[in-house]
Amino acid sequence: MKSQIPVVLLACGSFNPITNMHLRLFEVARDHLHQTAAPELKLLCGADVLKTFQTPNLWKDTHIQEIVEKFGLVCVGRAGHDPKRYILESPILQRYQHNIHLAREPVQNEISATYIRRALGQGQSVKYLLPDAVITYIKDHNLYTKDSSWKSKSTQSNEGKTS
Repeated sequence: MKSQIPVVLLACGSFNPITNMHLRLFEVARDHLHQTAAPELKLLCGADVLKTFQTPNLWKDTHIQEIVEKFGLVCVGRAGHDPKRYILESPILQRYQHNIHLAREPVQNEISATYIRRALGQGQSVKYLLPDAVITYIKDHNLYTKDSSWKSKSTQSNEGKTS
């Protein structure tokens, strides 16, 4: 490994609830950047977020360009996504692809916040999928259960979506 350099990563996404794989994004991105010696501030995202750059009216083209031109991003692969294709399909991402780092997660899984919310709503265990402190917080605040106010408001609008 090359000498380590300071890295600042800014992440976006729902993190609702935060999973171990969300936390793992930071580790994978840091290791990738240390190996490629690419310092500075970067946007960190999963391939599913990179795909949202193509969603009409979700991101402004000027914002996407500013992110990839001025700062760059680190995209960690995710099962069922093709970040290379997303870059090639976007003129902006294609133009600044030299500033987009694709990091591969060697431990692939399909755990998503949507899966976690659904499992909790059905009373299933999420032990080892979430940090223990997050599980405790969810239980203490009665989140993602059939009786919680979140369930009736958010689950209906998120059915079929992954995050």
